[in-house]
Amino acid sequence: MRVATSLSVAVLAAAGIGHAVVTGLDSDINRIDPFKDMKNRPARGDGMNVLLVGTDGRDRITPAEKKKYRLGGAPCRCTDTIMIVHLSEDRQRASIVSLPRDSYAETPAHTDRTTGKQHKAHPLKLNAAYAEGGPQLTVRTVENMTHVKIDHYLEVDFTSFMKTVDVLGGVRICTVRPLKDTYTGLDLPAGTHDLNGGQALQYVRARHTDGASDLGRMQRQQRFLAALIARATSSGVLLNPIKFQDVTGAVLGSVRADKGFGTDELIDLGRAMRTFSPSSSEFTTVPIGTMGYAVKGIGSTLKWDEKKAGRLFRTLRDDKPLAPHRVRSKALLVDVAPQQIRVQVENGTTTPGLGRRVDSALAATGFRTTRAPVNARDRSVHRTVVQYDPGWDRSAKSLATALPGSELRPAKGLGPLLRVIAGSDFKEVRKVRAEDPTQGEFGAVTGDQVVCP
Repeated sequence: MRVATSLSVAVLAAAGIGHAVVTGLDSDINRIDPFKDMKNRPARGDGMNVLLVGTDGRDRITPAEKKKYRLGGAPCRCTDTIMIVHLSEDRQRASIVSLPRDSYAETPAHTDRTTGKQHKAHPLKLNAAYAEGGPQLTVRTVENMTHVKIDHYLEVDFTSFMKTVDVLGGVRICTVRPLKDTYTGLDLPAGTHDLNGGQALQYVRARHTDGASDLGRMQRQQRFLAALIARATSSGVLLNPIKFQDVTGAVLGSVRADKGFGTDELIDLGRAMRTFSPSSSEFTTVPIGTMGYAVKGIGSTLKWDEKKAGRLFRTLRDDKPLAPHRVRSKALLVDVAPQQIRVQVENGTTTPGLGRRVDSALAATGFRTTRAPVNARDRSVHRTVVQYDPGWDRSAKSLATALPGSELRPAKGLGPLLRVIAGSDFKEVRKVRAEDPTQGEFGAVTGDQVVCP
């Protein structure tokens, strides 16, 4: 959302709406100085690096909205979301790297912004840096961990998030399985949904829809950001002066930015990014080496994989793409990647070679077949059957998606090995891919690969 916010202003400026309009918007931004008195900073690389921070501020949300979207309780005054957005030197690519808020971090020596107490360098969770030392300590800690020089800082809260989505007319999200989180109130059936601001906030905040916790939440945030960019750049809303004023009015009232991110930067950025689209963006999360890394006095943290994270941030500093160039796949989205599904194929007909043909087609799509098809006991099967142990129902549904017209049939005791009994109705194996495919060394995906087809 923070990228889209900046791009909204930039695209409008590029379209010739006017320097005066952008100047007026610039004056509405609450300015801070997160770089004050900072020394020994990393060397500047090519491109621009923006630290995007989302806080849990909810002061201006109505009581009704707090109740409806489960936003009660006192905010922790810490960072709910932390991302580095790298804009390439040619302004043709945006690389977004999510930094888990529970990351194990080591903060430099600083003064506590609340108590005034002097702190020596010490370990903490990354999101706690904001509570101790505000934006300045957050920037210093991120630079200390990544060795990436931060050029600009942007910060938004819950209020601006919800209003921006509503003014844009909502954002379309797709999910291949139901998403339910009793903490945030999120309750989405499988399928395509147009989310309003409150629902979108539930979607990006949810941490209890599965066992992936914060990592799963970051993947949803990345998919949402790609969808928001798609909405903002394809709907024409950014080129409509009245609509644009509505969008910026909803956002800028609660945005905080560094003093150097001003009118000239917005206009220059807009001129360079007139052709920006979801395919121009790429998303990934910093590689994690140890889950549940226990630290005395802090609790369970996520410790980065130092070697992989080092290569990731070096790639960012060198202004190189994180995701390999790929043509958008026409494969159907499934919940479980075919590479994780084991399959035994049986020929349920008297047609010679049908079992081998089905086995080869499934293997070519990525399924882990035994490569040793056999004949079924019943050789008069008309409709292709997918047999599965009830504990592997998600895998079975993913496999059935690749076999159009097939019947799902539970069979206790099969374990992780699924069985396909090919019937006389078999025609083809459709290509499928996981909702969160891993691509390249850093698991990065481009925005057009994660938005709704």
